[in-house]
Amino acid sequence: MGHKMIRPMRLAVATSMLLVMLAGCQSTDGNSTGVVRTNEPAKGDYTAFGDTFDGLKTISDVDYYASDQAVAEAKTQFRSENYGNAGALFYKATRLAPNDGVAWLGLAASCDRIRRFDLADMAYGRAYRLLGATPEYYNNLGYSYLLRGKLQDARSNFLKAYELAPNDPTVANNLKLLSSSVRNIERS
Repeated sequence: MGHKMIRPMRLAVATSMLLVMLAGCQSTDGNSTGVVRTNEPAKGDYTAFGDTFDGLKTISDVDYYASDQAVAEAKTQFRSENYGNAGALFYKATRLAPNDGVAWLGLAASCDRIRRFDLADMAYGRAYRLLGATPEYYNNLGYSYLLRGKLQDARSNFLKAYELAPNDPTVANNLKLLSSSVRNIERS
């Protein structure tokens, strides 16, 4: 038995002691109850942008997502009209994959909806460098100009999108929306 058996036993005892010590470790907020407190908002609370916090709880999880998963969740938030949440997720996707043109285009559209046109312009510039002259790019940029009230710029971008994708129903709808906007201008 001797020397060869003592070393594995010491190792086993040391490992057991370490595991017991680690099992006793807990992270608390400093109170003695062991309750971990969070600052999560209550269900139904609203962000500064007017959308709900419900979708925002997923943002911390995005660190573990690939950028395409972050973009998918951002698109879901956008479709639900939670534009602030969508923007946060698209921004996170641009950090995960800086060359993801779709994420930049989504970020630009989200910024449009919360009327942060300065940020939208920056994101559109980056999207154009990555995606090029796509119908989606021109359609989204046209819609951005429509939201700003720059109807001539909106029209020229919608027409570029239409030239590239004449059968795209979204582009056709935006051209109709633009024409109805022009007809319904009221001045006092």
